[in-house]
Amino acid sequence: MDEMSVDFAVPEDVSASDDISVPEQLQDLVIDSDDVGGFLHELAAFSAAAVSEAVGMDVLCGITLSRRRRTATVAGSTHEARLIDQVQQEYGDGPCLEAMRHHATVHVPDTSKEERWPEYCGVIAERGHMAALCVPLELDEGATAALNFFAPQANVYDEQTIRNCEAYASQAERSLRLAVRIGVKQQHAEDLKEAMQSRTAIDLASGIIMGQNRCTQEEAFQILKKASSTRNLKLRDVAESLIKSVSNRAPVAHFEP
Repeated sequence: MDEMSVDFAVPEDVSASDDISVPEQLQDLVIDSDDVGGFLHELAAFSAAAVSEAVGMDVLCGITLSRRRRTATVAGSTHEARLIDQVQQEYGDGPCLEAMRHHATVHVPDTSKEERWPEYCGVIAERGHMAALCVPLELDEGATAALNFFAPQANVYDEQTIRNCEAYASQAERSLRLAVRIGVKQQHAEDLKEAMQSRTAIDLASGIIMGQNRCTQEEAFQILKKASSTRNLKLRDVAESLIKSVSNRAPVAHFEP
């Protein structure tokens, strides 16, 4: 196969300006996305369009992101792209996971002949995905990700294409790193809000028990815990049920704007 010179320009169908650069477009994707999941889907679509334009055929892009204490998140340029990555997660190994594990690009020239992951590659080959290129993204400590490109033709990714994909990934990882950081802060805020809501319910329920049983706060809390264990329900659920039985309303935690 002749070596191709691949120019990763901004795809026409995802860019509103002819002079905007790839890093600028990726930064806009971060700004316009509501959360990390939304950004991943936009990034997958953008990446698929860029590589498809470069190699002259429709290429699918799947993205796998794994964060500490979080299960892997899979996004894709299409439903099929997401499915391909999800199948790999179910197998527990494959080129994408290998790329993330060793922080090195993994190239599968012909999935129908691949011997490293014969079962997984056999499945995607049957679905018409004949070549795979998985490029890892270097993120902050505790997070790993990879861009996974699937082409309908074998041997489509030559050395120049691979180098350009790696260069593109180095641009994409900066935006993804930012999106992950924002996502972590959002998650911390949501976790704190959830904790405060739980604490509000438990404290109110403890107060009700204290009034009914004329006991201490600690004794009231132990009564709640015992009820939670006996009913096999979360402590917060037991607390909210008690509050509703008294006030007919769920407890509300008030947060300063």
